[in-house]
Amino acid sequence: MSDVSVIILTYNEEKHITRCLQSLFSFTDKIFIVDSFSTDRTVEIARSLGAVVVQNAWVNYATQFNFGIEHSPFKTAWQMRMDADEYVMPELADEINRRLVGLPAEVGGIHVKRRVFFLNRWIRHGSFYPIWLMRLWRRGDGFCEQVWHDEHIKLTKGDPIHFEHDIVDHNLNNLTWWTQKHNHYTILEMINLLNYRYHFDQADTVEARFFGTQDQRMRFLKEKYASLPLFTRPVLYFIYRYFIRLGFLDGRAGFAWCFLQGLWYRFLVDAKLMEVHLRVGNDKEALIDYFRTEYGKDLRPTRPQQASQS
Repeated sequence: MSDVSVIILTYNEEKHITRCLQSLFSFTDKIFIVDSFSTDRTVEIARSLGAVVVQNAWVNYATQFNFGIEHSPFKTAWQMRMDADEYVMPELADEINRRLVGLPAEVGGIHVKRRVFFLNRWIRHGSFYPIWLMRLWRRGDGFCEQVWHDEHIKLTKGDPIHFEHDIVDHNLNNLTWWTQKHNHYTILEMINLLNYRYHFDQADTVEARFFGTQDQRMRFLKEKYASLPLFTRPVLYFIYRYFIRLGFLDGRAGFAWCFLQGLWYRFLVDAKLMEVHLRVGNDKEALIDYFRTEYGKDLRPTRPQQASQS
């Protein structure tokens, strides 16, 4: 067993939580779950499998995850981030057991590959694989950057390395659930895109660098994407993913993925941004008031929350 603990955020994840936890047990039994008051059997299942569970009111992913980092009861040398609908491949679990203990002190974090399944098909093309993500870091040397969407782990010291094997993102909910979830994500993505211009807060985020790690490069490209005109950027993004990066090779599931994730979702973001500007214009304070009254989102820096053991 490796000296690593895992932090997972949950809300109504009874379909996924057993699969996720069982994939972890070959390298750790130290699992800390921060639940957002699930109404299904998530908490019951997780505790029956040995996880420590607390409940905390949801603000956004970054706030909730940093709460998990701060309040984890496990004082392991390493911490790991997992989503409830993900699982660790056996090869990665073995790699963690073999390599983690022998890493030199200057290594502060570890990137692993994520493979995405959509409509039961592994999306291999369209530049969706491999997606390298910082998922392990030395305890005390990393935190989740405080952005509203597409957040990454940021190291405070040490250098990152890459492991060879994968985690899998395979959500078992239906497509109606997926579209409803992404409709909610459009609100968070709007805030992120507006934040590049208006700087609602001065949060410490992953540095935007084209010639850096994949998360740094993605942040650089997202900033460039944010500067493009409304409605042209989702079309260009779809063309890039589906045609230039060969997303069509993933068949009908690949077309549905590129269309929904690459075009429909981003087009909806732009349509909602257009609506925002039509209603309140470009004044920063008016935008802050709009998101607070219309969507219940406070764009000013968040405050720490308190946990509940219930």
